[in-house]
Amino acid sequence: MANPLLLSFAFCFLLAFHGCLASDHYRTSQEQGECQIDRLDALEPTNRIQCEAGLVESWDQNHDMFRCAGIAMVRHTIEPNGLLLPSFTNSPQLIYIVEGEGIQGAVIPGCPETFQSSQQSQFGRQFGRGGQMRGVEGRRFLDQHQRIRRFRRGDIIALPTGVTHWVYNDGNRPIIAVILLDVTNNENQLDLNPRRFFLAGNPQDEHEQGAQRWQGRHGSSQRQRRFEPFGRGEEGQQGGQCSNIFCGFDARFLAEAFNVDLETARRLQNENDNRNNIVRVENRLQVVRPPREHGSRGWDEEREGEREWYGGRGRRGRYDLNGLEETLCTMRLRENIGDPSRADVYTEQAGHISTLNSHNLPILYWLQLSAERGLLHMNAIMVPHYNLNCHSVVYAIRGSARIQVVSDDGQTVFDEELREGQLVVVPQNFAVVKRAENEEFEWVSFKTNDNAMVNPLAGRTSVLRALPDEVVANAYRVSREDAKRLKYNRRETTVFTSRGGGGSFSERRAEA
Repeated sequence: MANPLLLSFAFCFLLAFHGCLASDHYRTSQEQGECQIDRLDALEPTNRIQCEAGLVESWDQNHDMFRCAGIAMVRHTIEPNGLLLPSFTNSPQLIYIVEGEGIQGAVIPGCPETFQSSQQSQFGRQFGRGGQMRGVEGRRFLDQHQRIRRFRRGDIIALPTGVTHWVYNDGNRPIIAVILLDVTNNENQLDLNPRRFFLAGNPQDEHEQGAQRWQGRHGSSQRQRRFEPFGRGEEGQQGGQCSNIFCGFDARFLAEAFNVDLETARRLQNENDNRNNIVRVENRLQVVRPPREHGSRGWDEEREGEREWYGGRGRRGRYDLNGLEETLCTMRLRENIGDPSRADVYTEQAGHISTLNSHNLPILYWLQLSAERGLLHMNAIMVPHYNLNCHSVVYAIRGSARIQVVSDDGQTVFDEELREGQLVVVPQNFAVVKRAENEEFEWVSFKTNDNAMVNPLAGRTSVLRALPDEVVANAYRVSREDAKRLKYNRRETTVFTSRGGGGSFSERRAEA
């Protein structure tokens, strides 16, 4: 007779294994069948929300390119003295700062409030007026909160799922930030609709138009359901507009939860607040933060005592963690890739490229995202290549370039000029080439893998160069001498200056 303990263990194992398969099947069923692409487009934002102190723009999340890549895109413009209200999303975010500088906060659950302001006091530990905490050493804490980080042009900011995030523009120029939301990331246990949950204000849904179209094509969804909270008719709002996460709660429950009076609790619900997602701060925002250094280390990257705890790689693997305080709470969320002196690839006449992955910003391992920023001088080309293990979202920061993308069946699915403010999605393994023509071209690429890999089709590290001469000669029906030219004539690795033999984009369009 079989051992009952062994049978129980086997049964539990089968249940767990079945659950894993079911979870994987759910994710796969969401993602399969979405990449039926025979044409790519250079897209501009389709939805626009004017706010009191800025602008929120989003791209149509239901475009075939975005459904294939499993991402959504947003652009924020924050005016000086503007505050992006605290919010969190159902998916990881990767933010690139196109212009401007400011401060931002990321509230990580369970981490201590390490930024504090205090003043001398004769009292012991107690709570004074307004809830101000007085410590044992005679100090009264006026404010305390989690760390605040500065950012500037060229920074990438990584935000995990569900982490509350806010931004304030303390500079003199508008902040322009482009944001990728990875809605098919394993951390998102909802549907493929990007969702932003605001803690304050009465913001509009930055993806509302796209969500309505998706529901129209696929029938009703849970997103259309609305529930009336208990007692809201009496003590909650009286029919006013409200869309932050506190709006659905009964005001009496909020008063109990925060231990405040009912009127203060109702203020959390921001009834009929018309300022939208970005509000203007009266006077200046006063927060606790260290003074800025002018000079040598003012913009140096925060290393924050980060440990080098890389172990074995792998998407399903885990690092050898030593506790929450040592990893999440002190982990860097920002890295600058806009500084040319940090380029990974540099050719004086052609341009440069900087890459960012989980090796130099470890939090990207959890987000499974990475980025690339590049600049091509006039008439420079980035060699034909493809992404081995990710999709790539190419956003034009400045200038324009002609870009061609080729699919698995050898068809040209994109052959257009990508201009400033536009983006195009290059699916995994689709071959792509970029060429700047009459002006310089700057771009940032968001990639859906924390260690994105690129394989060149031409140049010193190309696929063809790694093949034997005879294989190249027989594959293309050329002489062995021509095979050698194909392999060795282009000595640059990634970017090079064009000799202009192919004609400009405008000339090609005119001939067509």
